[in-house]
Amino acid sequence: MVLFPSFVNGLARTVSLKKEKSRGKNEGRKVVKSLIKEARKNELLLSTSGIVKSSKGNNFACVFTKQGQKGVNQDCLIVWEEFGCHEDITFCGIFDGHGPWGHFVAKRVRKLVPASLLCNWQENLAASTQLDLDFKMEEDMNLHRFDTWKQSYIKTFAAIDQDLKQQTGIDSFQSGTTALTIIKQGEHLILANVGDSRAVLATTSEDGTLTALQLTTDLKPNLPKEAERITQSKGQVFCLEDEPGVYRVWMPNGRKAGLAISRAFGDYCLKDFGIISVPEVTQRNLNPMDQFVILATDGVWDVISNQEAVRIVSSTPNREKAAKRLVKCATYEWKRKRRGIAIDDISAVCLFFRSPSPKYSNQLPTAKVVKLGC
Repeated sequence: MVLFPSFVNGLARTVSLKKEKSRGKNEGRKVVKSLIKEARKNELLLSTSGIVKSSKGNNFACVFTKQGQKGVNQDCLIVWEEFGCHEDITFCGIFDGHGPWGHFVAKRVRKLVPASLLCNWQENLAASTQLDLDFKMEEDMNLHRFDTWKQSYIKTFAAIDQDLKQQTGIDSFQSGTTALTIIKQGEHLILANVGDSRAVLATTSEDGTLTALQLTTDLKPNLPKEAERITQSKGQVFCLEDEPGVYRVWMPNGRKAGLAISRAFGDYCLKDFGIISVPEVTQRNLNPMDQFVILATDGVWDVISNQEAVRIVSSTPNREKAAKRLVKCATYEWKRKRRGIAIDDISAVCLFFRSPSPKYSNQLPTAKVVKLGC
């Protein structure tokens, strides 16, 4: 298992000895801070609308966010190529805040997740190295890789949720955020999801058309597993008469809160009643037929299907504008399908896995869907 030298040099002196564990964490944080600064300097870290591409890999990402009609934009996102100075790792994240302080919560989580995840992942790697694990089969190595990321994610999200609770400058009692992040490490994709943002993969089918494959589950309160946890914690799940089909989480009295997702950072008024910040962590081994992945907030998915989103992105002549076009199409669909309803904030990240072939320029296989007006 390969460890990137710039990080190991900062941690090797400290992680191996238990009595220096605290010092090792401080050293790790300093190294991560310098890595983030270096990534920004080299234009490998993006947290606003734009594009980012590593000169050492085939990945290419474009991101775009648009304020809706409900006030300040509570969506935010991030892409970090060469994550932690590791050439084959890309980190992407998208966050959708809600409540009066939702935009502050989302930005806080966006700031903390990559740095904390990097520290925890590297600590887990260092611990694994000390165990001198000998994998007989590639499958065992892949499972270990996934488990290392999964445990790193769980620890990271728990720590960040506690950080929010202790923040005096941010009121997270009735405000929170979703968090959908992915790690692309070589040909392996690890996804960690809290809330109802969604990741959709575009993969080429046998007949040469692009097919949409949803990689994450929209974590809504009416999902059986989620509803069971909430009701066992004395929370309630039901729809209001004027919102048929929109299930929300309520406090035992059935009056306060009303959160339309079952997992979130913040929202401490509901943390005793079944709302959790534990991520659902999954993986996919990529193959040559997989072309790109879309991460988007519910502002996209409320009005555009998975297949339509893949069609929009794949048919955009200039890949640099794919995320912007997807957001533009979602805005158009909001006006057409939900006339009279305030448009939500809309954000998307498009991560392409391969450089376009010179023969085909920026054109990807066609996705067969109904054409949209945008």
